[in-house]
Formats: sequence, C-alpha cells, structure tokens
Amino acid sequence: MEIEELRVYQQSMEIAEKVWQIVEKWNWFAKDTVGKQLVRAVDSVAANLSEGFGRFHFQESKHFYYYSRGSLYETKTWLTKSKNRNLLSEDDFNMFSSEIKDISVKLNNYINSIGKKPNNNS
Repeated sequence: MEIEELRVYQQSMEIAEKVWQIVEKWNWFAKDTVGKQLVRAVDSVAANLSEGFGRFHFQESKHFYYYSRGSLYETKTWLTKSKNRNLLSEDDFNMFSSEIKDISVKLNNYINSIGKKPNNNS
C-alpha cells in the first residue's frame, strides 16, 4: 500500500490546497500573520501522515499520526481566527469545519487500527 491510497491522506492534501487558494488572495498583513500559521498547520497534517507512514515500527508511526492530529486541531483554531477576523466566510468556515471533522474521524480510526493483528476467528 502507498500513502496516496489512504483516504485520510487524500483528504488532508485536498483541504490544504483549498486553504492555500483562499489564503493566497489575502492582503499582506493577513497572510503574514494568520495565513502563514494556517497554511503551516494544514500542510503539517498530511506531512506528518507521510512521515509516520515511512517509519519502520508501528509505535514510531503512531507518534507522527498523533502530531498529524494535533496539526488538524491547530488548523481548526486558525480557521476560527480567520472567520472571527473576517478573512474567511461563514460558508467556507462551515465547509472546512465539516471536512476537519471527517478527517478527524478517519485519522482516529486509522491510528486505532495501527499495530492490531487481524482477527482470524472467522
């Protein structure tokens, strides 16, 4: 299996591109303060998934998946700040919030599946 086949990775990459498209239109001050933080946080979700995927032992992998989850929640905070500061529309905020919730569920399920042996009691 390749990292690109994981739906949680695909969604993490997609949301990062959507965020980028919005932030690149902001004025210099907004980009330099909130924008950079938001982009770094959302990019870090998929980046940490990749790093964990490339690790040898599942416990090492989980470590990076936890970082990915942390970055996902950091993204949520920066999106909230963006909405509160009128940089992000209510519709975009709601769309991103829904995507983050979905990614969070998939990421938690993926983390919980790592290192478990398949059930052979069919």
